[in-house]
Amino acid sequence: MSTEIQDYKKVGDQASQEMLIKATGDCVDTCFDRYETQKNHCKFGTTGVCCRICHMGPCRITARSPLGVCGADADTIVARNYLREVVGGTAAHSDHGRHLVLRLKKVAQGNGNGYTIKDEKALRYNAKLYGIEEAGRTKQEVALDLVELFLGEFSSQEETLKTLTLAPEKRQGVWSNLEVTPKGIDRTVVEAMHRTTMGVDHDYKSLLMHAFRTALADGWGGSRVATIVSDILFGTPKPIKSEANLGVLKEANINILIHGHEPALSEMLAVAVQSPDVKEYAKKAGANGITLAGLCCTANEILMRHGVPVAGNFLQQELAIITGAVEMMVIDVQCCMPSLPKVAEKYHTEIISTAEIAKTVGASHVELNEDTPLESAKELIKRAIDNFKNRDASKVSIPKATSSMVAGFSVDAIKYMLGGTFRASFRPLNDAIIANRIFGVVGIVGCSNPNCELENYTNVLTKELIKRNVLVLKTGCAAIASGKAGMMKPEIGIEMAGAGLREVCETVGIPPVLHMGSCVDNCRILEAASELVFEGGLGDDLAGLPAVGVAPEWMSEKAIAIGSYFVASGVDVILGNPFYTSGSENVVKFLNEDTKELFGASFHDCADPMEAADLIMEIIGEAREKLGINKKAERKLYDMQDRRDLDV
Repeated sequence: MSTEIQDYKKVGDQASQEMLIKATGDCVDTCFDRYETQKNHCKFGTTGVCCRICHMGPCRITARSPLGVCGADADTIVARNYLREVVGGTAAHSDHGRHLVLRLKKVAQGNGNGYTIKDEKALRYNAKLYGIEEAGRTKQEVALDLVELFLGEFSSQEETLKTLTLAPEKRQGVWSNLEVTPKGIDRTVVEAMHRTTMGVDHDYKSLLMHAFRTALADGWGGSRVATIVSDILFGTPKPIKSEANLGVLKEANINILIHGHEPALSEMLAVAVQSPDVKEYAKKAGANGITLAGLCCTANEILMRHGVPVAGNFLQQELAIITGAVEMMVIDVQCCMPSLPKVAEKYHTEIISTAEIAKTVGASHVELNEDTPLESAKELIKRAIDNFKNRDASKVSIPKATSSMVAGFSVDAIKYMLGGTFRASFRPLNDAIIANRIFGVVGIVGCSNPNCELENYTNVLTKELIKRNVLVLKTGCAAIASGKAGMMKPEIGIEMAGAGLREVCETVGIPPVLHMGSCVDNCRILEAASELVFEGGLGDDLAGLPAVGVAPEWMSEKAIAIGSYFVASGVDVILGNPFYTSGSENVVKFLNEDTKELFGASFHDCADPMEAADLIMEIIGEAREKLGINKKAERKLYDMQDRRDLDV
């Protein structure tokens, strides 16, 4: 273990620095320490030329051994590995979506047991999108029809995904012409695993095209379904104020952290923590109250619907325990490190795993009682309260660092802020882009990764883009990074944004960086991009929009799937870390160049945030030039009366 924080050079965030110093004193290993022991990565793995799909190997491709035992070359092996990573990401997002659909089915059948349809408007709006008759019918009847349609998205064997029809028509044509339109999500994933089995698909182009087909089943399938159903069950997010960073924990309070990605239990915990009997139980235990806070994407889910504060992102999950002030961490699926119980051994924190498919050695496993979910949530909270007496005051050290933030900018909320109840639309945003007050739109998404300084790339790039009049949309851990850095406060639009973006932010009352949800909600960014197309004046396809996607510090297979469905949708993607594909020049060329001809977008590797900012401006500038809007116009921001006069 390093003895000084300077040796890490991995964190710039003050709260994280304090906890890493404390970890050293407490003799606790974190992911930053383990990274140091693992940083001499296997070159065969990082270049993608290691194959262990069959047991004639493992095979490693070198100049002296250019073929595996079966005859597979570097192109085949690298492409197979890439496709399998896309499959992993797609499966994670889509299984999340499936669980939510099954939850909605129970609610619609009258077996919600505490869960309800919180947003009937969202239910009926989405039913209409899919051609489901909703007028004159109960919300339960409409929901059951929508559930059956969504379950068909997973199980369909011959029909293509109906959710693809939500994309601009021209983009649907691109997919059809390239024959990458996915059928059922489950079929597409299973076929991918079949293709990559030894002795099946050996053509790297064929494998990579199926990777994009599989990714589309994620972004326009499983993820989009998950977001729609979450909004129906738990409410469509609206702007809400909260706080972010480890300083949200309170020394005199019971501190409970929720970590993972499934919103079902966290929703119940957010309700249960407000119960009078639970509050009274905490007071009897000697606490001033209860602090419920989130980590990672569960944090984003309950933040944007309940205003529950965010304790941190992916790389802060261990650091939160090291504060010594956390009574319980409730984990479910995805991004929950298996190290958590080991770190918790040094403190009094109890780790509770709650998902049947996600068991963690050393954690206590408690599944949500489907018949009495609210009571189950209360029991967990009371269990945390009972643990309060075991806290060692000498081990408690909570960083003071926090920042206020505004989150919850769903597409529906953005349309409302731009046009109000009766004229909600993207017209003012399109006008601002056409008039060059906003140069373009960039979606910054993804994880945090110990292979680079925590959040540095994300925050440097974000600051630079808003200074250059680029509106930034964020999800996942990238969104948490901006929240901690204070860039999700509306007043930051005045302090940091360029003149044009500042004018728009001041008029509309939004930050220059919009929190749009968890990583599964990246489909909200594509939904927003589609709204730009539907509104008119910026072309008829997602390809050609003055828009770019960025994954600065990504680490997960889910990020590979996300990047792939953005490129397949026609949006260029910049990566802070390259894929494990460098062992095949053909695969790299296909992903970084050939996809431009196929989809109108490609991947770009860029390790420096300032270089990334320049590249983004170049890509957006080219798009503006082709649209004929890359010129200065009269700086007039349309108010409500102007829009009425235009009769739009």
